[in-house]
Amino acid sequence: MDTELRGKVAIVTGGASGIGRAITGALAEAGVSTVFTYWQSEQGAAQVASSIESRGGKTLAMRADLTQEVEVARMVETTVSTFGGIDILVTNSGGLLRRSSIADCSLELWNEALAINLTSTFLCCRAVLPCISQPGGSIITVSSLAGHDGGGAGSTHYATAKGGVLTFTRALAKEAGPIGVRVNSVAPGLINTQFHDRFSTPEGRQATVARTPLRREGSPQDVAGTVLFLASAQASFITGETIEVNGGQGTY
Repeated sequence: MDTELRGKVAIVTGGASGIGRAITGALAEAGVSTVFTYWQSEQGAAQVASSIESRGGKTLAMRADLTQEVEVARMVETTVSTFGGIDILVTNSGGLLRRSSIADCSLELWNEALAINLTSTFLCCRAVLPCISQPGGSIITVSSLAGHDGGGAGSTHYATAKGGVLTFTRALAKEAGPIGVRVNSVAPGLINTQFHDRFSTPEGRQATVARTPLRREGSPQDVAGTVLFLASAQASFITGETIEVNGGQGTY
């Protein structure tokens, strides 16, 4: 897999921390030139870029608000002008923002959750599609187990947005398939990142592990490995699919 990805160009949104950081690093390790975006994680972005460049990789960190069309266009234009094209897009940016019941959820919070999780995915895919390798391009969206099961308490706004990402992935796969571009998604469950450090209690995490068949939390590298598979020729006849990376959570 490493050999076949070498020399390709990828964009990873939200690539400076957590799952996105692992994806950016794994692609770079496979010889992929990477452009990754961040919003608040400036220090993390500098660390990621330094780590990749110290190993001889090619990368570029960009601060971008991906809910804005002009920022997305700048990201795509910079990638093409710097590296000559785009082969892989990973739409990882997003977040829960804060927990809220539906009764207490403001319209502002609802709209913001949709914007950073779903609208950003739409804008990035729409902007990249005309530029991505045809055939051979691969788009990988990042959803969540919450997109399937409605999420935990106070996360309906987030779960709804992530469910939209799953539907968007299937729809785009139908549109992009005839030009040879594959579109798939990964849906992580409980992954050991700052996301759950912030939004989940230790007791809740322990309870989730107890009902997960593999009896552990996932790592960002577990998700990154799945993304590399979907980006590779080993997944050349897979499109419109979602791979759940959750240790079997939800199987009983």
